[in-house]
Amino acid sequence: MTYFTVMHPCVDSVELDSVNGTTGESMSLSVAERKILAEEWCQKAKGKMDQVLVHVGCMSLKDSQELARHAAQIGADGIAVIAPSFFKPSTADALRTFLQEVASVAPTLPFYYYHIPAVTGVHVLVRDVLEDIEKLIPSFRGVKFTGSDLMDFGQCVSYSQSHWSVLYGVDEQLLAALAMGAHGAVGSTYNYVGCRVSELISAFEKGDLVQARTIQFKMQELLGYAKKIGFDLGVNKQLMIEVSGLCLGPPRLPVMPCPHAHALSIVQKYHSIFPED
Repeated sequence: MTYFTVMHPCVDSVELDSVNGTTGESMSLSVAERKILAEEWCQKAKGKMDQVLVHVGCMSLKDSQELARHAAQIGADGIAVIAPSFFKPSTADALRTFLQEVASVAPTLPFYYYHIPAVTGVHVLVRDVLEDIEKLIPSFRGVKFTGSDLMDFGQCVSYSQSHWSVLYGVDEQLLAALAMGAHGAVGSTYNYVGCRVSELISAFEKGDLVQARTIQFKMQELLGYAKKIGFDLGVNKQLMIEVSGLCLGPPRLPVMPCPHAHALSIVQKYHSIFPED
């Protein structure tokens, strides 16, 4: 699960769960397992979260379509799709066509493109993907942009329609994205530093850049330290376990469990940076 907040100028701030995404190791799960998780989240989140978005991207178009139909059946509030990463789309047209085929089987659900080139290896400019996209996908409602190309990101914000949300997903660069006009924040680390991210966003909105930078720099210090040790999905999952006290279970191969000493070291660093947590 990935936690994020949308602060779109046309709506009140809302909190959402993004189910079966990167943090949820969706690409290591079977279609059946992903359906079970999506059903549980949609049921358990009622009355607790504003919305639940289900990620339905797969290497197989047919599997993505099956998951999209299922998301509509269980009452999800929207779907997101990542680009296929084995046989990769090499052009914006190819990627748009893939997204269109998935969205077409669940036309009533708001649709989001999930851009994460560091994982997929798909470096097609998102701004090119967005060109006239609502002609192909009338339900299109935005982008989850997890990439470091702030020029492409800024062009997406500039082109964004009033009913879209352009969400940013590189945790250590959030403040820069807010300055570019990001409508919301996305991040796996927000599962344990979410309160700090909310404070950062609040400070930015009030024009207190000194406070916003202070919080962003602290997040960078934590993530910089974690990356030196060897920060990956297994480490991040263990950090969520240590900070929250919840039993989340081990990651699925090929992701390896985090050595206990590494997790403790990062937790100690976390508490030294955010001592009040």
